[in-house]
Amino acid sequence: MKTGLRGTGAVYLREMLILKHRFFHHLASMMVLPFLYLVAFGTAMGGSAPLAGHSYLEFLLPGLIAMTCMTQSYGIATEINIARFYLHVFEEFQAAPIANAAHVLGEVLSGMARAALGVAVILLMGLAFSVRLHIGPYFLLAAALNAWVFASLGVLLAMLVRSHADQSMVSSFIITPMSFLGGTLFPLDRLPEWAQTLLSLLPLTHASHAIRADALGLPPEPMDFMILASAGALLFFLALRSVGQARD
Repeated sequence: MKTGLRGTGAVYLREMLILKHRFFHHLASMMVLPFLYLVAFGTAMGGSAPLAGHSYLEFLLPGLIAMTCMTQSYGIATEINIARFYLHVFEEFQAAPIANAAHVLGEVLSGMARAALGVAVILLMGLAFSVRLHIGPYFLLAAALNAWVFASLGVLLAMLVRSHADQSMVSSFIITPMSFLGGTLFPLDRLPEWAQTLLSLLPLTHASHAIRADALGLPPEPMDFMILASAGALLFFLALRSVGQARD
């Protein structure tokens, strides 16, 4: 019986070697959309317009960090799909003495590593636009929890879909809408109350709020971290079960 976390490093190392091999491709993909958002929304539409005592660029950048953290960590689903449907690496994991927990943890950690790289890219781009944010422990914790949530979600959905096309459809219905409606590009308090209540159910909403609060020197909301931690734990557990079902 495969138990324990032995093999986590092997799964993680495989994904990191893939990232290293495609490093400049990934780096370019991490930069394109945030750069367009910074130019189109931050500069062309009034980057210096005051918003709650801060410029819009200062408001926007933490939202882009939360969004990039989400998309990059969730992107591990694509690598899993390629391994499952084209390279048939998943069958090798099935035959190897690697526990489900080790497999899931290795994939989730690699997704979080991709997210960390994406956050670093956005911060450097922010400096190019003369935006300097406060990077404190709550900022790092919120980003890490955000990455954990969506990396776990990526593993879960990658194990449930039956084709690469299905994965793209899932991303279109879940990740893309959340990118725009999770408090990343505009303040949610300008929406009707029913919309605010609905969007408060999205983990990205709480990640954006927590990251932005620390980045702008505002006091953190403990509820944001509690919701992210709870969502991450639930999704990690479901991902663990989905791997077990996929093995069967």
